[in-house]
Amino acid sequence: MTFAEPYWLLMLLLLPVLIYFYRRASFQRHVTLQVSRQAAMKGVKTWVVYARSWLQAVRWLVLVLLILAMARPQLLWYEEKTEAEAIDILLVMDISPSMLTKDFSPDRLTVAKEVANSFVARRPFDRLGLVAFSGGAFTQCPLTNDRRLLQGFINNLQVGKLKDGTAIGMGIATAVHHLKDSPAPSRVVILLTDGENNAGAIGPVQAAEMAESLGVRIYTVGIGKEGVVLSPSYRNPNGTYAFAPREMTFDSTLLVQVSSLSQGRFFRAYSPDDLRTIYTEIDQLEKAKITISRVAQNTELFFWLLDAAFCLLVLELFLRWGPLRVITV
Repeated sequence: MTFAEPYWLLMLLLLPVLIYFYRRASFQRHVTLQVSRQAAMKGVKTWVVYARSWLQAVRWLVLVLLILAMARPQLLWYEEKTEAEAIDILLVMDISPSMLTKDFSPDRLTVAKEVANSFVARRPFDRLGLVAFSGGAFTQCPLTNDRRLLQGFINNLQVGKLKDGTAIGMGIATAVHHLKDSPAPSRVVILLTDGENNAGAIGPVQAAEMAESLGVRIYTVGIGKEGVVLSPSYRNPNGTYAFAPREMTFDSTLLVQVSSLSQGRFFRAYSPDDLRTIYTEIDQLEKAKITISRVAQNTELFFWLLDAAFCLLVLELFLRWGPLRVITV
């Protein structure tokens, strides 16, 4: 809070002087009554006597409020106007059965969804969408500015919605097709997978070439450990998966080639902490250009003081000329 005309506050320094001279004059105005014993006055004072002693204090308070109102107190705040050069980003996430592998706790897919949600929350100015792929691919959520909507779709990702397999090329191609008409100055695909490409009508390299021709940059993220890990071995009739130790391999060379073709980068995540670090790094690499202008605004508060002073003054006058009135003879 600030005062628009603070020099009026100097008048507050005069109040002690005014109070002094008023009290001095009041003693001269009152008649002194002498009695032989103090006990003779016992019971003379009533609530009216005590109340009248506070009436002048109300007037001093009214004067203080008026001086503060003349100083024009203001509540000062700033309005920020943000202009952002937004980026369109599509998250392409693997939902093949191998994403249930237990080398991440509780599994790869759960950790991937948590980290993706954190990434989405850190991009307030961009449009983001979601593509899921396994043996095929589909757009789970189109580009949107609604963070909660997208995070809801990410949380609902489940293994088994598509036929088994890992169609990396189809996932990339679906994302590129969605981004091809985007007017954003920068368009990005973040591909997360844990396996080798083994399905799909479009290969990863072909899809990366499509992305490069349209100016779409691809960041590829390989998740999971290699070697023997506890992974789904077959699917039960009720839709659940049975787990067994399996030898897992990873085709890093393919993902490096895909990212290089589109001027992107390849990352490898062996642990949940690695994955969080990777998304943080991508977040820094793909920052939007933001222009922020601050506009000062203020709210006048003096009328509240005037209202309070008026109400107190009316109350004081009502009491002074009503129940607390002094009749002189």
